[in-house]
Amino acid sequence: MKIFSRHLKKVIPPSKKRKEGVGLPPGTLIYTGDKIKEKTKIKVTDYNEEFYEFQEFEDIQKDLTAIKKGVTRWIDIHGLAEVNVIEEIGRQFNLHPLVLEDILSTNQLPKFEDYGKYIFIIMRKLIWNEEEDEFDFEQTSLILGENYVISLQERDTNLFDPIYERIRVPKGRVRSMKADYLYYVLIDIIVDNYFIVLEKLGEEIENIEDILIKSPDPVTLQLIYGLKKSTIELRKSIWPIREVINKLQREQSSLLGDELQIYLRDIYDHIFRISDLLENNREIVFGMLDMYLSSVSNRMNDIMKVLTIISTIFIPLSFLAGFYGMNFKYMPEFSQPSAYPILIIIMILIAIVMLYYFRRKRWL
Repeated sequence: MKIFSRHLKKVIPPSKKRKEGVGLPPGTLIYTGDKIKEKTKIKVTDYNEEFYEFQEFEDIQKDLTAIKKGVTRWIDIHGLAEVNVIEEIGRQFNLHPLVLEDILSTNQLPKFEDYGKYIFIIMRKLIWNEEEDEFDFEQTSLILGENYVISLQERDTNLFDPIYERIRVPKGRVRSMKADYLYYVLIDIIVDNYFIVLEKLGEEIENIEDILIKSPDPVTLQLIYGLKKSTIELRKSIWPIREVINKLQREQSSLLGDELQIYLRDIYDHIFRISDLLENNREIVFGMLDMYLSSVSNRMNDIMKVLTIISTIFIPLSFLAGFYGMNFKYMPEFSQPSAYPILIIIMILIAIVMLYYFRRKRWL
């Protein structure tokens, strides 16, 4: 059985990476995430109800701000290690240096910022890696402009593949809506993946509960502490999203249409349900520590009870063996030919009577 905390190995970057930007001026661009060898990929999707075009390249070959009238552009960037690409994106779309710094600092908690001409959101994306049988937990930045959406991911994952499929469908809802709806769809698919996390967490909790009931051991305690750490990290990632969506709902911005409010309320409802499930699982995990201590204590009590009963049975037997082991010359029993078998029978009867008594008292 895997320890659940191992599934979240990408949640907290090493402290050494966090210290790289300490003392530098605000807006200094340093990538603090994992040094992935994959080159940065830029996927550009232009669409409206009648038009669809997809392009993919590894460097910025043109002005990405040149968007046709009535067309929505989605710029999906995979890989943040090439800082010059992110810097060029910021220059073209006139992004604030602090926004670029937050994008490259991959240990950020979920946050919401409105810069007037664009809205900036940071979320933590959590997806299940079937090949590695573990969770990939990484930061995703989303920027909404007047007729464009920019998503920036640490690695090339398949989380957004269903969205690409929906955009390819000519009569799909995404094609008929504006950029704010695409922004909602990206947020929604990230949030929905948390249900998968909680499902896996629930399975892990059930497995460990079975172990606790049957045969708890020190390894089980490590599993519980792994679950405890995982739930804490999940809580840190999920709870701030409630405030992000709440701010997005209340935001009076021309970038967000009135028809989007119903969809944002749906996301908020999902986040509320996820938070409630997470809190329930968190309470169960914390209670499992008490359950482990109780199970170990009960197991120890059973062992001590058996040992005590064995010791109690052997006390009179040891007394008789010691008494007749003194070998005094004039002990009358020594002269009897049947003394030895009689003593053995007496000792056996004493043991049987004591076992019957313990059984009747339900101590056995």
